[in-house]
Order: sequence, then C-alpha cells, then structure tokens
Amino acid sequence: MKFLLLSLSLLTASSAVTQTPIYLDVNAPLEDRVEDALSRMTTKEKVALSHAQSKFSSAGCERLGIPELWMSDGPHGVRAEINWNDWGYSNWGSDSVTAFPALTALAATWNPEMAALYGKSVGEEARYREKDVLLGPGVNIYRTPMNGRNFEYMGEDPYLAGVMAVPYIQELQKNGVAACVKHFALNDQEQWRGAVNVNVSDRALYEIYLPAFKRAVQDGGAWSIMGAYNRIWNQHCCHNERLLDDILKGEWGFDGAVITDWGGCHDTREAALNGLDIEMGSFTNGLTSEADFGFNDYYLADPYYNLIEAGEVNDSIVNDKARRVLRLIFRTAMDQSKPFGNKCTPEHYAAAKQIGDESIVLLKNNGILPLAPGKRILVVGENATRRLTDGGGSSELKVKDYISPLQAITEAYGNVDYAMGYKSGRPMYGRADEIPQAVQDSLRAQAVAKAANADVVIFVGGLNKNSFQDCEATDRQSYNLPFGQDQLIEELLAVNPNMIIANISGNAYAMPWIDKVPAVLHSSYLGTMGGASMADVISGKVNPSGKLPYSIPVKLEDCGAHAFGEKSYPGYDAAPSAEERPGGDVYGNPVDPQQDYMEDILVGYRWHDTKKIPALFPFGYGMSYTTYDYGKGSIAENGSGWTVSVPVTNVGNVAGQEIVQLYVGDDKASVLRPVKELKGFEKIALAPGETKIVSFDITMDDLKFYDEASKSWVAEPGKFKAYVGASSTDIRSTLPFELKK
Repeated sequence: MKFLLLSLSLLTASSAVTQTPIYLDVNAPLEDRVEDALSRMTTKEKVALSHAQSKFSSAGCERLGIPELWMSDGPHGVRAEINWNDWGYSNWGSDSVTAFPALTALAATWNPEMAALYGKSVGEEARYREKDVLLGPGVNIYRTPMNGRNFEYMGEDPYLAGVMAVPYIQELQKNGVAACVKHFALNDQEQWRGAVNVNVSDRALYEIYLPAFKRAVQDGGAWSIMGAYNRIWNQHCCHNERLLDDILKGEWGFDGAVITDWGGCHDTREAALNGLDIEMGSFTNGLTSEADFGFNDYYLADPYYNLIEAGEVNDSIVNDKARRVLRLIFRTAMDQSKPFGNKCTPEHYAAAKQIGDESIVLLKNNGILPLAPGKRILVVGENATRRLTDGGGSSELKVKDYISPLQAITEAYGNVDYAMGYKSGRPMYGRADEIPQAVQDSLRAQAVAKAANADVVIFVGGLNKNSFQDCEATDRQSYNLPFGQDQLIEELLAVNPNMIIANISGNAYAMPWIDKVPAVLHSSYLGTMGGASMADVISGKVNPSGKLPYSIPVKLEDCGAHAFGEKSYPGYDAAPSAEERPGGDVYGNPVDPQQDYMEDILVGYRWHDTKKIPALFPFGYGMSYTTYDYGKGSIAENGSGWTVSVPVTNVGNVAGQEIVQLYVGDDKASVLRPVKELKGFEKIALAPGETKIVSFDITMDDLKFYDEASKSWVAEPGKFKAYVGASSTDIRSTLPFELKK
C-alpha cells in the first residue's frame, strides 16, 4: 500500500506546533486527505496558501510536506519562465514549447474533437514543464471587434464557446494540470480593464456572458477559475460577492479555487469575505509594472491574518479558502498518478497542424483557389515572415520551431518572390507612427512594382500582437487594417487583380476592397505550424472547413456594442468632477469608468438578425472547395423534446468537412428574443457523393429565456422554429414545432 508522509514528529524547539507522525493512504478519498491536512494546519499556514510567494507560484505547507503550486500563462502554450519577482524572462534554455493555434482558431474549427486534442497536447507540455495550473482557457464573449484580447477567446456565442471549452478542460486536467478558466466575468475589453464597471442586465448576464463559464465548471469540471480585472455591481470581479459566492460557488456548486488575475485584488476585507481563494500579482498592472511591496503585504497575506486575529473573519471562511487550495494542490502537485508529459514532439506539431488546418475560413473564392502550380507568385505582407507568437501580452510564447507562411508557400510552389509591403515595429510595443512615412511609402512602392510582374499575388497581412492590435492591456483604435494595408491592397489590385488575401487576425476588420479581390482566407494566429496550414489550404492539399466564430460587420457601427455611442463602448467616467475623484488606481484609469451593455442580449449575430443589419460575413460562415447539398429536414417529438434530422451530401468532387448548425427561434414571446440562437452543431466528413444524416435533439432547456422577475429560466408555450443551415444566415430547412401548455 502506498502511503504519503504528511507531517513529521521531529520539529524544532521554536515550532509552535508539534505532532506525532501521520501516514495517510494516498488512495484514500481526496476529501478525506484534504480534511486531514486542514486539521493539522495553523492559521498562519492556512493564510499562506492564499497568496503568491513569487510571480507565478503560491505556497504549500512545507511542515506537512504539502508542495507549492506553480502556474503558467496559457492557453495557447506554456509561457517561458518568468523571474521570481519581476516580469523579466529567466532566459532558460529548456523552456521553448509548441505554439498551438489561438483559441479563436480553435473555435473556428467548430470541432470538439480538436478541442480535446488541444487540451491533451498543451496539458502534456505543461506537465513536462512541471506546471500545476495552466491559466486558460478563456471563454469571455466576443462583444466588440475592438477588444485587444478577443484572440484568446472563443467567439461571440456562449453555446459554441461552452461546447468547445469542455473537452479542452477535461483532457488538460487528465495530465494533473488544472485548467484556470478566465476571465470571470464580463472582461470584454482591455481599455480601462482594471477599473471599468460593467452595467448589464441579469438576463444578458445569464443568457450571454455566464453560460460558457457554467458549462466549463459543471460539464468540464474545471479545478480553478480566474477572476477578471473589471468591476460588476461596483465590486471588482476578483472579490465579488454575488459573482463568486452566490453564482459560482452557490448556484453552480464550484468546488475549486478562485485565483485573481495578476493585480486583480484591491481590498483585504472584500477578498477575505467574498469568495477569493488565491491572490496573485498584486500591486502590478498584471503585465509589466513592478512594486516595492513584499508578498506578506498582499491583501490576503498579513492584512488578512490580522483580520482573522481581530475576529472579523470567522473560521468557516478561513477553512473554506484553505480547503479549496488544498484540494487544488492534491488534484495537481500531489497527484501521484499523473503522467510525465512531453513537449515539442512530432505528435504535438501534428496536433497544432490539424487544428490549424480545420480553423482556416475561406470567405470568398471566384475559382482562383486552390492555386495551381507553375505560377510566378509574389507574397506580400509583413505577417508572411513575422513571428506572431511574439507579443500579445501574457499569451506570448517562446517557440522551438516556427513555420512562416512565406517559408511554407515557397516549399509548396518554388517560384516565389517576396515584398514586405509595410512595416509595423517591434513585437508588442511597436506603433505604426514609429515607422517613418518615407519607409512605408518605399515598401509599398517596391511591392506594387513587383506585383506588376507576377502571375498572382498572395497578400499575408492583417493584425499582429503589437499594442492596439491583438494585444493584452490595449484595445484596437480602428476597425480598418493598420499600417496602411488598405491602401497597399488597393494599389496592388490596380496592377494585378489576381490576388489572394490570406490575412491573419484574431478579430474582424473592415474590408473596403472585398468586391475587387478574387479570394479571401481568414485565419487566426496558428502558432508553430501556421504557415504549413496556410500553404496547404492555398494549394488544395487541405480543403478548408473552418467557419467564423464571430460576425464580421461591414462597419463598426453595425456591431451592437457600437450602436449606442461611447456609453456602451468604451464607456464613460461617472465621476462628475476632478475634485470628487480620489486619485485613480495603479492602472492610471479614470476613477469611475462605467460601461452600459445597451445591446443587452443582442450580441453578434443576434443583433444582426434581429435588427436586420446584414453582416459582411455572418457568424458560422465558411466556404469549401466542394459543395454540400442539404436535403429536406424533418422534426419529430421524441418523448422529452424534439429530434431534428437532415441529410447532407457532398455533391462536389473532393472530400471535405461540413459544419451543420441548428438554431432555435421563439415566434412570439413576452420578452424580446433574438430571431434565433445556436443550440447545436456537428462537423461531418464527407467523401464525394457521400450522404450522412445529421440529427439534433432539442430539449426544453433550449427553449428557455432567463426571467428577471422570477429569477428563473422560463419556456413559454407557443410556436417555435428550428433552423438548420450552413451558417446563421444560410438556412436550408425551417421546421416549425409547438410547445404546448
């Protein structure tokens, strides 16, 4: 029988506690082991569990043989080692990793099998690096394309984000590495992130912004949750009584630990009483700034202990925090059965490649794709060579290998020339205005001159991980492409209309040139194998099967979050005069920034559908190199709900994968409801001529809305419609059904 030594009989004379040896069976139920350890800890030892001891670790209990917790940024890979108490990299030679595609790309696969493969692979790399907690996945809702951190999340629909998060979490945690699902909740912009107070209806909260987190907790079994920087109900999310105690731990029964985002804690009493379990990175901006404070000065360190000693925090709260942290340690650092892990293996590169392959979205094609060999190809654009794993904030990765689009396209076609076309500056901190205009003009002119002599131009631009692009701590400043790319594309088209746009971006962006371009590919940051995925889609070796996890509006004002002016985004300062402001916070934000979610439940395609504002490319949209025919759909009662079925046939001449989507709409309700909402999807592989029957079950829960008056979910009797289609607007079957009284 295996035993674990939990305490020692020989303690120093100065020790306040002496105990006899205790041996506890490591195969005993986890809760028994947790309670045994808890019963042997002093108050100071319990407090020590609840705050950082370095930039990315928190204490265990050395006296009892309980190890510390080591955390790492994610979720696209395991971040390089950070110094003990500053944000500098440690410059190890052994911390390079596989960069997996961004979570926006994972969502674009619409394939839970890819999410499971992703979680398994990144979990193995985290385990190899001896990490106990991986800070991800992120499931915040894509509310506005201006959010600099959208590339870390999984789109605008809570059902899609939740379904994709669950297998990622489950497979990650099989490695003995905890998922830390973030950022809970409503962290939907980076501007003023440390102070903005989000004003949102309970209905939008429960229908749009919480479901993916709930699914991650209840279906995924997440072992930890990261609080968000922002405020809700005028209380910071990292110590928000309603959010953490009432909803997360109360309504959902979460038994894991709540961890702050780095610098997300602001008050000892609130942190002690309102559901926070581990405080990390206080007195910094969570990214770059440092502080002179020691770890014992943290809110949940000595100040917390002093509150306990003063009798202002009762034992049940102290024990609940310690119990949750111990449970996290026992599930991870003390798991004797966890695998060894590995990193940068052929299997991991293959996983990254497969996820990337399935994520690329074909938005437009007049027949130029797949691109035949034998052409004189000019590749234009900085992203064709730029290493897009650099920058972006905490998701930056130190990659062992990186295949760029230019490298892969050159290997695929041979006769390839290159022109940068524009320049954006150094990773993360670069600004467009730092590049002299004469330099940009020269690069553009060189690209246009080369384009005139090419058979086809492949433009690889988009956004990057610089500030004010796809980057933590800043939001974008324009919906258009940066660094003069729109002008460059127009001038290239003027001399060579045979152009393929293959932009890389974690966000939607304006496309004023869309009517002139023969083909457009849309991909997110694809990591180590990204260039290979792009080249294989361009050549036809891979048939594109990704679909958009967010809508692409024609213009920014077509997005619901931007339809009401600055009150809805980015917000406004509610402090009426400078004299009434207490001086700001460590982030340098307005003192009382407020933001009203005035579009309410109508986020993304819900807004476009209900307000009849067509998107440039709708949610769920994506083309293929083959054609899929949807047969006549059917719906039938099944005893507990309804079953919808539809035959789908590949009527083209190449194999491919189609994503069949189910939406449900309520014809008439006592409250405003969207025209339709996603309630199911399935990705199917079809050979030429092959037919498959796709079936979905509609349950009573799929018909419900959140009723604010009764604080419950309600399904009103009446007529509904099931919509089966290839996107949120490409509906192939509309099937009426009725919920009777």
